[in-house]
Amino acid sequence: MKKFTKYILQIITGIGATLSLCAGKAMALTVSEGAEAARAEGMPAELIGPEGIFNQITSVALGIIGAVSVIMLIWGGLRYIISGGDSKKITDAKNTILYAIIGLIIALLSYAIIKFVLNSISSVSAPETAMAIFTLLG
Repeated sequence: MKKFTKYILQIITGIGATLSLCAGKAMALTVSEGAEAARAEGMPAELIGPEGIFNQITSVALGIIGAVSVIMLIWGGLRYIISGGDSKKITDAKNTILYAIIGLIIALLSYAIIKFVLNSISSVSAPETAMAIFTLLG
């Protein structure tokens, strides 16, 4: 009986998923209409560009990553200072400092790469933007 109930539930779930996909295709909007419909009050109208949401999200995320790297750099320095000459603690502190510096470098390089990609996309005219995104992703 349990197996039969599980089987019926799977069939109902499959039918529900199929119906929702069919309904979604029937009511499909263009990409720009869908983005406009999803935009809340006060959100930026453009996704890419100096005021775009992608720029804001990457700036915040990379700012947080950079701050964590600086905090870990300070933590590694403090661990180095209070190691008391113990070689194991000194090695751990040096590794913390090294990995924090590597994290900071990666954060700076990723910021530069993201800015380059977003500027490349935003320099393309509006009708070509979707094709540029698919070209860069694919």
